[in-house]
Amino acid sequence: MVPVGGSLAGVRVLGVQAESASVEVDGRRRTLRLGEQPLRTGEARTADAQTVRLGADRGGHYVSEGSVNGVPVRFMVDTGATFISLGRSDALRAGIELARGQAGISQTANGPARVWKVRLNTVRLGAITLNDVEAVVHATDLPVALLGMSFLNRMEMRRDGDAMTLRRRY
Repeated sequence: MVPVGGSLAGVRVLGVQAESASVEVDGRRRTLRLGEQPLRTGEARTADAQTVRLGADRGGHYVSEGSVNGVPVRFMVDTGATFISLGRSDALRAGIELARGQAGISQTANGPARVWKVRLNTVRLGAITLNDVEAVVHATDLPVALLGMSFLNRMEMRRDGDAMTLRRRY
């Protein structure tokens, strides 16, 4: 913890509010909002950063078309899912070989489920493309693929009303 007026690693804390903090980095004032990843000294955001904006459906869920290994998949954002979760038919269409995955049991909202832990070559959601992403494939089909934390941990996530913005961090 750094008190207001204090500094650490070249970052000086100017003020703290309920959902944000004002800091000074390299002589420039910045506001960091709750949940944002701070920038390293000398690092700058580029205008071409990979960003996706999603709208909530009637149930408050964020659902969007994307792809796995170039094959179209419908995703639902699920921060409670450790990995991207695919149903069997989506995985087979994406060319995923279950025999190469690690078999296991996953605890889901519907109880235990047989799964295979695999790595996906590419996952795309709008302008964001990630490579080598961990996922699990369920033995049965799912109504929608779950966009879990193996993807979301690489994002800066911001919610504003019914909109969610995902920006690729790395």
